[in-house]
Amino acid sequence: MSNHQENMTYYNAHFIDSLVRSGVKQAVISPGSRSTPMALLMEEHPRLQTFIQVDERSAGFFALGLAKAAQNPVALLCTSGTAAANYMPAVAEAKISRVPLIVLTADRPPELRDVGAPQTIDQLHLYGHTAKWFAEMALPEAQKTVLQYARTQGARAVFESLAAPAGPVHLNFPYREPLLPDYNGIYERISIPAPVRLISGRKMPDPVVMDDIAGTISVEKGLIVAGEITKPEVAGAIVSLSEKTGWPIAADPLSQIRAYQKAIDSYDAFLRDDDVKDALKPEVIIRFGALPVSKALTMFMKRHNDIPHIIIDAEGGWRDPSHVATHIVTVDESAFCSEMTARLERKKESGWHQMWQDVNAAARFEMKKAEGTDEGALFRRFLQGLPKNASVFAGNSMPIRDLDSFLFSGEQTIRLHGNRGANGIDGLVSTALGIAANGENVFAVMGDLSFFHDVNGLLAAKMNGLSMTILVMNNNGGGIFSYLPQAGEQKHFERLFGTPSGLKFDHAAALYGCHYVRVTSGSQLEKELAEQREGVTILEAFTDRAENTAVHRKLWENAIEAAKEVIQ
Repeated sequence: MSNHQENMTYYNAHFIDSLVRSGVKQAVISPGSRSTPMALLMEEHPRLQTFIQVDERSAGFFALGLAKAAQNPVALLCTSGTAAANYMPAVAEAKISRVPLIVLTADRPPELRDVGAPQTIDQLHLYGHTAKWFAEMALPEAQKTVLQYARTQGARAVFESLAAPAGPVHLNFPYREPLLPDYNGIYERISIPAPVRLISGRKMPDPVVMDDIAGTISVEKGLIVAGEITKPEVAGAIVSLSEKTGWPIAADPLSQIRAYQKAIDSYDAFLRDDDVKDALKPEVIIRFGALPVSKALTMFMKRHNDIPHIIIDAEGGWRDPSHVATHIVTVDESAFCSEMTARLERKKESGWHQMWQDVNAAARFEMKKAEGTDEGALFRRFLQGLPKNASVFAGNSMPIRDLDSFLFSGEQTIRLHGNRGANGIDGLVSTALGIAANGENVFAVMGDLSFFHDVNGLLAAKMNGLSMTILVMNNNGGGIFSYLPQAGEQKHFERLFGTPSGLKFDHAAALYGCHYVRVTSGSQLEKELAEQREGVTILEAFTDRAENTAVHRKLWENAIEAAKEVIQ
């Protein structure tokens, strides 16, 4: 082994082994030349599961899905140049969604930068503040102190990705040629010391602060708002707090609390009316998790900005775009609920709680009338046709909103996922496949534009032997814009916002070896969902944007009228 090859081999082996021994179990590799040393030694590690995705943008979101499902850091590797830039959308989503990613970019050595060398861009701090932490790694050496440095950087990368709030980190590796390490059996041939152990604990409540908050919330008319919750124990603790206080829970679908029979599920419909908002004004709001999907619920909280708004966030984020927070409490959410449950007297379900339940029941009755082949009715049949313990990945724009509208409390037997950080429509196929790669039985639903944006993501299923079902709601364009003020600009609406493409995806299914079915009815959809197939199945349903908008608005109108009858 030459001195250069020894440097390349030992340095990368120590770094990768440190990642693995610090908790990384999976890596996504986008093939390239400059990343050869890291790729070969990743593939050789006996305790690291690797996945291949050629398209870097899709690879980034695939890694995001892996990390999201496992709540564990995933390594992501690419070659130098624009390959690294293609990771940016996934890095942005990971930052806002608090998903731990370890982005590893190979680079030219310093002497080949800014001199016109091919496949070379400025990769230093490439992701700016979007990456929580950045390290420009030293050139590979096999000296004892440098190997210790490599091990420490590997452990630190894991620690930094998980440190509150969790998110993406970036390490840039300059490599000189030749790039081939002596990788065969390397982890059996050399003894690698354990990396530094970096340990963090839970943020526990201060008794004095808890006493103060308990005094603030000792009221009858309280409301709990639960956004996206990723820890199952937190969802259970929130339900216990609701039962102790007698307060209703407005439960976002990604909170995983829609399984609770008494969760408020139709707020997005009845909170569209100002009179209803005022009649249901609480004396205090406690919010957990990310921002809710529903704009109506967000506007409800913003409207009542003269009451205490208490945001509980163990990771110390600042999730308050409406600027209504009066308290931001950075303690463990489960511990907070336990402390409040211990301090507060148990309250029977009051007239306040019953009014929320009655209003919700009236609105839900109207929302359940969705029928036919518009997107709302099809989404309802989609949810009804899923097997128990399935996982749903809802795409952005209309699907996540239809999930909010048509997943009713007490009916949830599924795990729910979405990319609600940056809320983009890119990378949705890949994120869902990453979740499937963790062993979940995934059923993804997204619009035609979202599917088009990441049709390349299907290659990961073919190359890594993955299975998933995708329902494409094809309304020939951007359906969400039909609900926005832009819809009134008839002169340029279709060209700029509706963006009809005329695409059908049977040929895309054939290209990537997927099973394809055109769905024409709700009963057919349920039948297809019951089928168990290997690989990816694409179910495509064609809908009409104008009809979808009209049906949704009519349902909302009826729900509001039903809510008003209860309030009066």
